Amino acid sequence: MKLIYIFIISILLFVTHNLHAQSDIERIQKHLTAITKTEGFRNFEDTVTLNKVADYIFTEFSQYADTTYYQTYTVDNINYKNVICRFGTKQQKALVVIGAHYDVCGEQEGADDNASGVTAILELTRLFSRSNLIRPIELVAYTLEEPPFFGTQSMGSYIHASELKKSNTPVYGMVAVEMIGFFNDAEDSQSYPFAPMKLFYGNKGDFILLTKKIGHGQFVKDFSKQFYNAKTIKTKSLTSPGMIKGVDFSDHRNYWALGFDAMMITNSAFYRNHNYHKSGDKMDRLDFKRMAGVIDAIYYAIINIDKPTSVKKKK
Repeated sequence: MKLIYIFIISILLFVTHNLHAQSDIERIQKHLTAITKTEGFRNFEDTVTLNKVADYIFTEFSQYADTTYYQTYTVDNINYKNVICRFGTKQQKALVVIGAHYDVCGEQEGADDNASGVTAILELTRLFSRSNLIRPIELVAYTLEEPPFFGTQSMGSYIHASELKKSNTPVYGMVAVEMIGFFNDAEDSQSYPFAPMKLFYGNKGDFILLTKKIGHGQFVKDFSKQFYNAKTIKTKSLTSPGMIKGVDFSDHRNYWALGFDAMMITNSAFYRNHNYHKSGDKMDRLDFKRMAGVIDAIYYAIINIDKPTSVKKKK
């Protein structure tokens, strides 16, 4: 009887662990170091560094995913590449895409923007490898999100989204992971495009933001519910018409443009992090524990996204 009891408890602990997976902070630091502490800078002009980081991502993806490959394309006679991996390749449901760009703007490490997002998808590959996914999940590390290609059809995310469109791939939705590492608990550490927003969102940069557009679809609704229900990170939401500065400042913009349901997870970028696109954007300024909370919430949302649920927001 005692052995049966121990067996049942072990199963329950395993299930609980899978539902509330704990991201590995040491692995988070390892990935951030590999991505940011390079000889060169991973901007569009330094393709040697870009390719080294892409190869690192490919190697990490390959350890866990069902399939991993490069999506290569040419801009101004130079080859650039997205790094893609997929789980649940035998599942017939519509695809979920989770993406983060790995390039930087100028000569800086880009720890928050956007090594933090890439680290998230790298850690998610490890977590997904231990899960029984009921729909296909594609994780994409995009190139050329930053200027001078931002807003053009040379963005890696545009290449990826347009290929999904051309191939008529059924897509449930897409999440862009954009700057999830910097938090600030000080008063007046958070700004907004409109001052009155402080009355609703507060003046501390201590939360993660789910950014959506008015008229979003079922995926964004379901993902957001489950993200809140994970209760691993203080979370707030912004649903806007898309004209607010910064709302479309990431790779989800290209999925919006091509008719896919998409959203962004972010710490609000330059509205909080004053080292945005500056040399001070380094990993020693990041909050690894809260990064892990964001990653765990994404994981929880994905593995529970097809389950009906109610929302209980964490205050």
